[in-house]
This record gives sequence, C-alpha cells and structure tokens, in this order.
Amino acid sequence: MHLDVQDLRNFYYRNALGRAAQASLRRRMDELWPEAKGQTVVGYGFAAPLLRPYLKDARRVIALMPGPQGVMPWPQSMPNVSVLTEETLWPLETGHVDKLVLLHGLETSERVSDLLEECWRVLGPGGRAVFIVPNRGGLWARRDRTPFGYGRPYSPGQLETQLRKHQFLPERHLGALYQIPSAKRIWMKSGPAFEKFGARMPTMMAGGAFMVEATKLVYPPKGKIEPARARRVVGVMKPQAKPI
Repeated sequence: MHLDVQDLRNFYYRNALGRAAQASLRRRMDELWPEAKGQTVVGYGFAAPLLRPYLKDARRVIALMPGPQGVMPWPQSMPNVSVLTEETLWPLETGHVDKLVLLHGLETSERVSDLLEECWRVLGPGGRAVFIVPNRGGLWARRDRTPFGYGRPYSPGQLETQLRKHQFLPERHLGALYQIPSAKRIWMKSGPAFEKFGARMPTMMAGGAFMVEATKLVYPPKGKIEPARARRVVGVMKPQAKPI
C-alpha cells in the first residue's frame, strides 16, 4: 500500500522529525554517491528529498512517483522533473539510467518482482541502484507515525536475496535513521549524537532503515556456444511420372 504524496511531503518538508530523517538519509547517500556529473539520475517512490544534490551537475534528474501514491511538482522554483508513472511501466528508455534510487517504493509495492525487473531494464550496463527500505528489526518500522512504519520491512539478508534473484549484485551496505522516531524535544536534541554513534556500527545493527547499493549484472550465455549451421536449400520435387 503506497502512502499519499501529501503525507510524504508533509513528513519530509514540514515535520521536524521528517527533516531530521531526510538529513540522515542524505548524509549516507553522499557517502555512496558524492557526485553524478554528466549522468542520468532517477528516483522512484518518494526519492525527491535525496535527488536535490544532483540537480546541479547531473545530465538529467527524474523523480518517478507511482500512480497509487500520487505526484507533486518538484523541485520548487525550478523546472519540474517529477513524473507520475505506472508502477512497473516507466516512461524511460531501456539501459539509459546511470544511477537509480528507490525510497518508499519497494516495501510498499504489491508487485516486487515486476518492479525489480523494471529497475534492471532501465539501468545501463554497470549502472548502480540504491534500495532504501525499513529495517524490520528497527524502531522506525514499529511506528506508523512515520512512512517507515508502512509496507513490508526487510532484513539485509532478505533484500539481498531479492536483488540477486533479479540479477543485481549487492556491493555496499549502510544503515541510517539511528535516532529515536519521536518528535519529543529530548529525543530530537539527542538525535545527532545517536546518528554519529550509529554510523560507526555494523550494517547488521542498522537503525530504522538500511541502504543497499547494487550493480546491474548482464550475464553472458552459459555453456559452449556453437555456430549455427547453414540450412541446405531444398528444391521443389520434380514430378516422377508423367500425367496420363
């Protein structure tokens, strides 16, 4: 079940806890992808908060938002790059995306396999994708006051299995959202300390969400390849007997 785009916008842009979550995710994204100069960067779900740093230098930035969620114009005061799309039929050419970000897209999808196949289709050879999902063992997945409390949370192993099944090679893992998912003043003040401490912890002990960077795999044909044999041209059979 996808959340409404208005609820997502209000959380990330008009809520103190949401702005802190955006800052946490963006810091971790900067560790993975510090730049995307001359590249095509696409986000799916509600990845707009993480795409802004790439607007300046990327060749193209596109924010895809699924139909059940709805769409909003983004970014403000700039030419719109957000697109309303069918969940598994993106208006993108095959193999033209260099970097792909999924936030609030995978865990809320009812057609995960088809969605991952679409991700694989649009990525170019060697293209990279970052999948951001709620951590099933974290506090954020247990509270429905944030977007991370909806949909299907994952463990790192579960997400890796899904990605490998669809010809993605997981390469790097990062955790995020280590602060307590509460807007109370005491927890908001201690949030930066939690984030700083959590960033040093192993990914298996991730906070409210974790990020998996994966590359697209293009497998060569298996087995011995034999050249196709030329077919012998068979002529029309000549009559064997004269008609009476």
